[in-house]
Formats: sequence, structure tokens, C-alpha cells
Amino acid sequence: MSNLATIMTKSAEQAPDDIALKLDDTEVSYAALDEGSARVAGMLKEMGVEPGDFVGIMLPNVPYFPIAYYGVLRAGATVVPMNVLLKARETGFYLKDPGAKVVIAWGDFGEAAEAGAKEAGAECVLVEPGEFEKKLAEHDPIDGVVDRDDEDTAVILYTSGTTGTPKGAELTHASMRKNAEVAVELFGIEGDAMILGALPLFHSFGQTCGLNATMVAGGCLTMIPRFDPDKALEIIARDEVNVFEGVPTMFSAMLNAKSADDAVTKSLKVCASGGSAMPVEVMKAFEKKFGCKVLEGYGLSETSPIASFNHPDRESKPGSIGTPIEGVEMKCLDEDDNEVEQGEVGEIVIKGHNLMKGYLNREDATAESIKDGWFHSGDLGKVDEDGYFFIVDRKKDMIIRGGYNVYPREIEEVFYEHEAVREVAVVAMEHPELGEEVGAAVALKEGKEETTVEELQSFVKDNVAAYKYPRLVWLVDELPKGPTGKILKKDIEVPEAEKD
Repeated sequence: MSNLATIMTKSAEQAPDDIALKLDDTEVSYAALDEGSARVAGMLKEMGVEPGDFVGIMLPNVPYFPIAYYGVLRAGATVVPMNVLLKARETGFYLKDPGAKVVIAWGDFGEAAEAGAKEAGAECVLVEPGEFEKKLAEHDPIDGVVDRDDEDTAVILYTSGTTGTPKGAELTHASMRKNAEVAVELFGIEGDAMILGALPLFHSFGQTCGLNATMVAGGCLTMIPRFDPDKALEIIARDEVNVFEGVPTMFSAMLNAKSADDAVTKSLKVCASGGSAMPVEVMKAFEKKFGCKVLEGYGLSETSPIASFNHPDRESKPGSIGTPIEGVEMKCLDEDDNEVEQGEVGEIVIKGHNLMKGYLNREDATAESIKDGWFHSGDLGKVDEDGYFFIVDRKKDMIIRGGYNVYPREIEEVFYEHEAVREVAVVAMEHPELGEEVGAAVALKEGKEETTVEELQSFVKDNVAAYKYPRLVWLVDELPKGPTGKILKKDIEVPEAEKD
């Protein structure tokens, strides 16, 4: 049986009374999750959903998400996870592009979901707590799980669409299951493990490393509908969380949270960081303050997502994304697709069981990104003598100043060494003579508001080559972030006064 839903049904069979999901005082056992998802499958079948059809899920991090997710899968359909904050036009696209038949959406965001469903010709099922349970009770459960092949599409994950229209990465039952199994091994997740579900479940990191890995191990996912650093620290103490997975901005927010000094984190065994590069200074400070090990890794929606990680049983190198996971290969290529020398910068390409089938209905885009079985990531990196990979930057984020390459991440690392810096983003700015100039938007730590732009600029200037330091630095209250907490450089606005 290849269906991804079996990772949940097997755990439900082995320990039906164990708690699978937790949201504050609400606890859902494996037996209840199993039955709920079986009834969702029954409901979808009665709505005419057949194996291979697409079903949208537009739910926050609440127990209804896994119930719907495994319900769609066990009906043999393909899940299209969607951000609850999407507007009607965007919802319409996410449903219309794959030709979804149904969308299961959170009642509070029902207006956008219903409008999008109408545009796409899909049915909309709204989830209202209490009412949804009554609705499911009207449908007979599908006790079994519809058989699917390893290479059938389990999930369509839409890329963020930073360049043009979002593309739907087709992830298979096999690639998703294998990636979840890898996560279990990497993070040492056991049957009694408590995992913090702070990452959005509609995103690949939260879905594979949070939800699916928890189900494989038979552990418990304790959920946060919307990330808040103080709430996260409270739940870690309350539920004795063993595994925390997050993006770097979450680690930074927890470090600077009001409750950080009094936080009880002794239950934490391992923390996993991904989604974007983890600043070395943030990692060191987090490990020191909360007494836990932070492992940094790397992956993309197109790689299910894990491609490489620092392994708990090997040396962990700060600033590195580790080595490829078992069964996966990585290398760095130049512009002509030749492998670069060790230590040289090139584009990271990936090959293995974790790769997507391709982009849904986008043969050209698929052919552009997968060449000879290698997925071209768009990320620039290098490899050291031990085979550890280091991300230098996104290819498209690199700044070319007067013919010199400037990698924003390198400059950001220097900023983070300054005691006043909470968050920073180094971006390219147009320049009439040089082509591009280096700029930096900085958010300061609480209590460090007296720090000046000149002080920050001088600090960086003293630590990097003359062509690299930012000629323009400006202060912001917050940096723009995406749904996973990743800093969105494309949304950073340069103040008018700074452009002159």
C-alpha cells in the first residue's frame, strides 16, 4: 500500500488511544483522527470525488487540517494545501489551475474560499467547529485506504510565485513518505515524542517534518494556529516539547521574546531550522540560552522538502546546511552546468527520491528546472573538504556592484554580530554608474533603539571589503515576511530619502 495516508492509519492501529494532535486543551487521539479522516473520505466520495481528483485544503494549524488532509488522501485524491490568508482571486487560481473539485476551508475565511471556488467551478465545504463534526457524522466512513502507486501525486505544493505565477510542484506518495521517514530519523522522533506544530501545515516544511513525521513515529503534534514566540515558549514548557522545527525568524523572535529569560526548555532535545539561511550568531545564542542542539538543513517545496541536513550523530558545522540525506545527491554547477571546484561558488543541483515529478501542466518550467534528472535549485552554494554544503545566497538575490559579486547573506551575518540587530535584510538597489548598490534594512532589538544607522554602517564597513559594505542603511520596525515567517526581500521598500 503506497498511499501516504497509511502512515497515520498504521499508527492508529498500533496505539489508537495515544494522543495524535493537541491544541491547548483539545486533544485528538489516533482513533479519533482515523475515524474523522475516514468520514471526510466518505463525504468526498459522496460529493463525486474520485481517485486522482484534486481537493483544496484552506485550514489553519488546527486539528481539522490533519483530519481533512488524511481524509483527502485516503479517498485517493490529491491534496492542494492553501494559505488561509489568500484572497478570492488567488484562491480561484489555486483551485482552477489543478481543476480542483472541492475545497475544504476555514469558516472565518469562507468569503474568499467561496468566491474562489465559484470562479473555479469547485464545491466549497466550510469548517465551523462543532458544525463540521455534525456534517461528518452524516457520512459513512471509508474504513480502508484507496490504493495508490508510489509515483501517483499525493500533494500539489505551489511555489511562492516570486517570479510570475505560482507553479504547482507535484509530490508523490513515495517522495512525501520517504521524506517524513528521513525527518523521523534525523530528529530522533520517537513514539512518545512531542513535536511543536508552529510551522504552517500548508507549507512543505511543516507538513513533512511536522505533521507527517509525527504520524510516522506515532508521536503527538501540539499545534499553534498562528506563531507567537511567547506562546511557543509557553507550550514547550507546558507540553514538554522534545522537537521544535522553525524558520530562522522564529528562532530570532523566541530569543528576543519577553518570556525568554524565564522559559523552561529542558525537555527540548533537538531544534531544526530550514526555509532560509540561519544566521550563525542567532544559532549560537539560541543554543546557549535554551540549552538545546540546533540542526540546520536545506530543501525546497520541489524536494519534499528535505535535501540536506546537519546530522545529529555527526559534526555540526554552524553556517552549513550539512550533507545530503540518504539516497540524495547534491553538487554545485557553473553557468555551463559543469561541476565547480571544491570551495568555489556554483548553483546547487539535487537528485534523488525526494524530487517532485514536475510542475503541474508546466512542461516548459519542468524542463527548465530538471535537467538529466538534476533539479536546479536557483540557490548558490559551495562544498567544503568534508562534503558539507554552505548556502551563499539565492541566485536572484546576488548583488553585482560595479562588476563585483556581493552575496547579501555574508553581509547579513556581519550585521547579526552587532548586539543591537534583531533582523536584517541586505538588498540590491539600482545605481546609475555601478549598476547595483548595496542597501540594508535593519530592525533593532528592544532597548537598543538609540543605535544609529552610522554606527551600524561603520561596524559592517570595518569587517568586509570596501565594495561590499552597504552605502545605504535604514531602520524599520519589522521586515516583511511570508506565511512561514521567511523574510520577503521583494517586498522591502527603500525609503524615498535613501534613494537620493
